[in-house]
Amino acid sequence: MRLFPVLASFCLLSPVAAFEFKEGDRVVLLGNTFVEREGNYGHIETQLAVALSAKDVIFRNLGWSGDDVFCAARSYFGPPEEGFKRLKAHIELLKPTVVVACYGAVAAFDGEPGIENFLKGYRRLLEMIRSVSGARIVLLSPPPCETLPPPLPDMTTQNRRLTKYRDSIRELASSQGYAFADLFGGLSEGKPGSRAAGTFNGVHFKESGYRSLAPVVASALGVKEVLLPKGSSLETMRMLVVEKNRLFFNRWRPQNETYLHGFRKHEQGRNAKEIFDFDPLVAEKDQQIHQLAKRILK
Repeated sequence: MRLFPVLASFCLLSPVAAFEFKEGDRVVLLGNTFVEREGNYGHIETQLAVALSAKDVIFRNLGWSGDDVFCAARSYFGPPEEGFKRLKAHIELLKPTVVVACYGAVAAFDGEPGIENFLKGYRRLLEMIRSVSGARIVLLSPPPCETLPPPLPDMTTQNRRLTKYRDSIRELASSQGYAFADLFGGLSEGKPGSRAAGTFNGVHFKESGYRSLAPVVASALGVKEVLLPKGSSLETMRMLVVEKNRLFFNRWRPQNETYLHGFRKHEQGRNAKEIFDFDPLVAEKDQQIHQLAKRILK
């Protein structure tokens, strides 16, 4: 028998202690590369889905690589406001009851002078989410960077910047009544050499990195430990999660967006109706995930 997820008490701060997932919650995971690539690996969602199996929580990953609080990366041909409106439309579509937002990793490269602008944009983003969906919001601090052997750079300075952004995010959460989860602190305060290599380049996590940090994320979100039997089908579960995420990705972010919804939709826009065909496929995967999660815990 083993505990799952492993609790790391140092991750939990008082604001997040009041947060609890509820039965039937619809959770949107929002952020940049860290969040988007989790959809490809599924370790964090698998941990949460099993631990929350009695509550039938569903997850939707709206991560976008390189994204910031102004949604600049979500814009195709226009200014950041285009990306902001696109995210608003997706939030309206999904109607989440919980949004777990993880921003700050990109902004931290601007250092302390960029904090004020970052917080201004973050407030606006979160106010939009709350006004559109009424969702309960958890602010997850960005993870630390990792110092790897040369020729990759020493990330100590960047981790100092990330510490300041983590603290600013915590203060924002406290002032606005959002829950806060300290992923940075959960990973040993970003000290070089404090954990095994989990990234490709000091910044972006590889598959083994997501596997090792998944219990830390779950703990930071207040998910209690679960006792699992030996030989449980976690890998089967993870593959279901990854397939569900792939189907949903094609639903909300099709490669031929310009032809389906953009300025060339007059050419192939009639095919946009097929996008809705993904909905029952994604829902079917949700059901399979819930069923398997319950079997794992029997």
